[in-house]
Amino acid sequence: MLFLLYLAAKDNLSTEELSMRLGSAVGTLPKQALQVIRHVWNEQGKSITGSEDAKSRGMVGQLIDFQWKLGVAVGSDSCRSLKCPYVTMAIKVADASGHVTSKSFEMTVPQFQNFYSQFKEMASVLETV
Repeated sequence: MLFLLYLAAKDNLSTEELSMRLGSAVGTLPKQALQVIRHVWNEQGKSITGSEDAKSRGMVGQLIDFQWKLGVAVGSDSCRSLKCPYVTMAIKVADASGHVTSKSFEMTVPQFQNFYSQFKEMASVLETV
């Protein structure tokens, strides 16, 4: 959706034009979410579209590397028997200037499964573009 807002700022879209694009591109958004986006675009859209650096505001970076591994916590000082699986993620992202930032974080298996399903959904949407 950030990309759609970037394009809306770049193309200097009106609120009605943005609503039509959001409705056709993101069909799963609830009506209330679309109303909030319309309201924010009415209030803040002109300041975004009028600025010279609207393009740079839309830059979110380029994914350079993505690694994950599955682990199991077997114990700790406070708990002798955890037996809790987790997924460790490590990503590298380059910003518009080429500066690479590395981030790592852990998720539970259900969180990782949700993350995976969201990536799968993004891939299917990108295939339609």
